[in-house]
Amino acid sequence: MNRIFTEVLKSVLGFTRCQHLKIHHPGFLKRYASSSAAKRTCLYDFHCKNGAKMVPFGGWEMPVMYAQQGVTTSHLHVRSEVGLFDVSHMLQTKFTGKDSVAFIESLVVGDVEALKENQGTLSLLTNTKGGIIDDLIVSKTNQGYIYVVSNAGCAEKDLAHIRSNLAVSQKKGMDVEMEVIDNGLLALQGPKMAQVLQTGMDFDLTTLPFMTNTLTTVFGIPDCRVTRCGYTGEDGVEISVPADRAEELASALLASDAAKVCLAGLGARDSLRLEAGLCLYGNDIDEDTTPVEATLLWTIGKRRRAEGNFPGADIILQQIKDKPKSKRVGFVSSGPPARAGTVVYDETGDRVLGKLTSGCPSPSLSKNVSMGYLETPFAKNGTNVKFEVRKKLIDATVSKMPFVPAKYFT
Repeated sequence: MNRIFTEVLKSVLGFTRCQHLKIHHPGFLKRYASSSAAKRTCLYDFHCKNGAKMVPFGGWEMPVMYAQQGVTTSHLHVRSEVGLFDVSHMLQTKFTGKDSVAFIESLVVGDVEALKENQGTLSLLTNTKGGIIDDLIVSKTNQGYIYVVSNAGCAEKDLAHIRSNLAVSQKKGMDVEMEVIDNGLLALQGPKMAQVLQTGMDFDLTTLPFMTNTLTTVFGIPDCRVTRCGYTGEDGVEISVPADRAEELASALLASDAAKVCLAGLGARDSLRLEAGLCLYGNDIDEDTTPVEATLLWTIGKRRRAEGNFPGADIILQQIKDKPKSKRVGFVSSGPPARAGTVVYDETGDRVLGKLTSGCPSPSLSKNVSMGYLETPFAKNGTNVKFEVRKKLIDATVSKMPFVPAKYFT
């Protein structure tokens, strides 16, 4: 294994030694696997047939990489060509009824009412203390329902939270129902995504800008919801497909003559999202982190700020006025890579300023990238700091994110 491959695996999986993908870190299973047997997506057999190395992640058995490509090669292939990810472990739900928008807005910070039909937005499910329960994509559809995709690792607590609030709202007379969508979910990501997908669609992809969606037929499979979004910073889509036809769709995409499509796993997904400056829930944001601290203030709609009627609004709005004590920033460094938990010092190495929440070598930039929380007065881009790595202080610099420019189709 090369250095980048090993370090990316350490970043995404949290173990300290890699050998034949056996787990040596004692906290690994506790951190990522559920107490019951790990669940499998509708593409589990497909992954195994294609040489996937499977690991427990968020209570699911998921591919970390494939025999055909290592993590670094897979990462760079997504940046230059197109990669296919199985994200079927993520929770998909829909909300119906004339009060569905009002109900969703009682839980999240976003202005869902302002969305046009078939438009979506990243939003945050917050608690009464202003903390982030989960980050999710909320979309309006022209079928009259709200479509939501949220993190697999948060599925159980999200459903419990939503169902509890749903029962209260229904007792108050609100017309709203929730349904869990048992579909597969495929993410096709990379600069040649549209060339590949267009060959299997009658729908014109040039009319589908970033964060919009459509219900259509893809490679002969009806009832697929295609959303132009993703977790890599590249142009891409996520395709919600009936579970019993997910393998058929994956195979069709891999067989495309328009560009070389390669399967990609958790290893590449983590390094790609970090280069894109995107948060990993449970690492970079959690229930003790506010949107202001996480520099996700843009997710709070202007109307929502004015009305101040989302969970934790009093704390969040006050924090906007006063500025948070610390905030999420990016860093670049050289030398040994710094990962989550690394302590950050000031330039002299005398004062602790914060700590990292994610970090790995960047395959695209050939240097180390990371993100974490820093005392706000020191969070300006270009500020020199020190990381404590292997009991030594190394140089690092606060850097603008994303580290690799976003290429969303707008």
